[in-house]
Amino acid sequence: MIEEILSLPRHDESSKETGLNRIKRKRMISSIMTGFFYAGAFGAALLLTIFVAFVIGQGFLSVNPDILDSLSSIFFNTLYLVVLALFFSALWGIPAGIFLAEFAGHGKLTKWVRMAIETLASLPSIVVGLFGYLVFIVMTGSQWNLMAGALSVSIMTLPMLASVTEDALEGLPPFYKLGSLGLGASRMQTLIHVELPACFPRIMTGLILAAGRGFGEAAALMFTAGMSTDIDWSNWDILSQSWPGETLALHIWALRTEALDPNAAQIAGVTSAILMLVVVIFNALARYISWRMEKKMGGI
Repeated sequence: MIEEILSLPRHDESSKETGLNRIKRKRMISSIMTGFFYAGAFGAALLLTIFVAFVIGQGFLSVNPDILDSLSSIFFNTLYLVVLALFFSALWGIPAGIFLAEFAGHGKLTKWVRMAIETLASLPSIVVGLFGYLVFIVMTGSQWNLMAGALSVSIMTLPMLASVTEDALEGLPPFYKLGSLGLGASRMQTLIHVELPACFPRIMTGLILAAGRGFGEAAALMFTAGMSTDIDWSNWDILSQSWPGETLALHIWALRTEALDPNAAQIAGVTSAILMLVVVIFNALARYISWRMEKKMGGI
């Protein structure tokens, strides 16, 4: 009887071995996937670094005072247009996101509103440019100007800011709102003093993405802001004809497609380098402001 019992298979040892093999296999898969993700992140960072270094290096090799002087007005146009576009986008997009997240609910009507916002975000820029030309130029009887270009760019970036703001508010942990309301704050006080400051870093990310769209936009601006720059610095009426608004991105496109200047390629390289530096500096400043605000809210 004892011999029969001893001859029985030991299920405990085999199950332990099976469990150990399963753990080893999962650890191996986890290590492989971790290495894959690290390689992807490193490859993306390396590609971005090479691209930025190539564009800026190529531009600096061709730079000279005459080229920089010719680009000063276009550089100003670019910054001015982006600031105007961000102003109008934030003026309409952030309140729209707040309304959808805090007051609109999730009914059938708001479902269609969200679908309309997503559709607007996917519109080609050339279509928005034609719309801006008909509404802001033809219907108003004006000429190409920076305001028309900024309004057209704001139409493209408005859905992005609305969606980012809505997602940021809905993604907050519920104790932010419940804790504030429990302490006696009103709903509006909670929104302004608790929820929006907590969402500021994510809203700032939306503003950075919107600014990137403004810096790189060209198609919509051909019909609205214009393709020439002859600024009268004594006239600050942005609706006047002395404010045609050729931007850096539009200038690069014109240089590489229809320019007759023999140095067009060099000028395009310098313009690309300046545009790249502007985008990098703007993103760094925006990230720094977001970091400072986050530290301030955390009491650090």
